Amino acid sequence: MASFHHRIKSGKKGSATDHGAYIARQGKHRKKEEDLVATDYGNMPGWAQGDATLFWKASDKHERANGAAYREHEIALPEELTLEQQKELVRQLVPALIGNKPFQFAIHAPDAALGSGTNSHVHLMYSDREDDGIERSPEQTFRRYNAQHPERGGRRKDSGGKNSMELRDQMIATRKKCADIQNAALEKYGHAARVDHRTLKAQGIDRAPEHHLGQARIRGMSKEEREKYDARRQQLVGS
Repeated sequence: MASFHHRIKSGKKGSATDHGAYIARQGKHRKKEEDLVATDYGNMPGWAQGDATLFWKASDKHERANGAAYREHEIALPEELTLEQQKELVRQLVPALIGNKPFQFAIHAPDAALGSGTNSHVHLMYSDREDDGIERSPEQTFRRYNAQHPERGGRRKDSGGKNSMELRDQMIATRKKCADIQNAALEKYGHAARVDHRTLKAQGIDRAPEHHLGQARIRGMSKEEREKYDARRQQLVGS
């Protein structure tokens, strides 16, 4: 039962290193590593090629106080696909959504708290700082961009200089791109199911949206509450 869940969020300065460890199930988060399917990183500057943690530590230390130390796409992966097919899908999503920006991703596949199967999803964590081919120190990487003399400033931020409407349009386009790539994978592997990035209203569906419940909240439900919620969820998605 394919359904579209794509949450775009950001983390404040000081939170990137721990979040990178969380999605990669490292350090104090290792106790959750049984649900880790795959993790990788890329597009890192020379000083962080061998360890993504170095990049997130530098972002936490040098990014502007009011800037985002990282941004993230949290995307549900179609459960119709096998884990290997989901990993292939993620490899397609990364360049399409991130471009040349530094990133780290992790695919988690915990047992579904409701129903059967797994609740496979990807955390795609990235920096707004675009690569322009100029080598910079960790500190300089996060300085303000200098348009006239790029070598003197930091990397340009992808979100810099855009108004709220431009950012909104960019978010909608990104969500559509994400849905299109998922649908291409579903078609490739012979599944009729499709996902839709649009709101239910835009799709002409007259019902309340399905709320995404976290694993902790679901675990706190009684067996009867889980069964009732799952039955309602199946009814809504199938309607």
